[in-house]
Amino acid sequence: MKPYSVDLREKIISVYEAENTSIRKVAERFKVSKNTVQNLVKRKREKGTLEPSVATGGKPSQLSGYSQQIEQMVAEHLDYTLAEYCEYWEEKTGVRLSESAMCRFLQKQKLTLKKNSTK
Repeated sequence: MKPYSVDLREKIISVYEAENTSIRKVAERFKVSKNTVQNLVKRKREKGTLEPSVATGGKPSQLSGYSQQIEQMVAEHLDYTLAEYCEYWEEKTGVRLSESAMCRFLQKQKLTLKKNSTK
């Protein structure tokens, strides 16, 4: 979910400070949660700014750090499917991966291949 705009954040804080009203009423007026208003007031007080924090990202791939081994695996076995790559990787390293995890890693490494159908 995207963060609220700085403009909306400033409006919420200015109404809260100017009208000397409750957090709950400000939340109802702007159709946001009470916690959102509380967090904005706290952010303004502690950090002096209403800018949203930088997103920190998600969990790193189990394959990060193994890009050379993956490249070698793909080069040796061009005709493997994702399931076969996962099975091969588990046999080689003991690490079990889902097909979607393998697919995401291969896409990030630009190692995707178009499979040719036999004619």
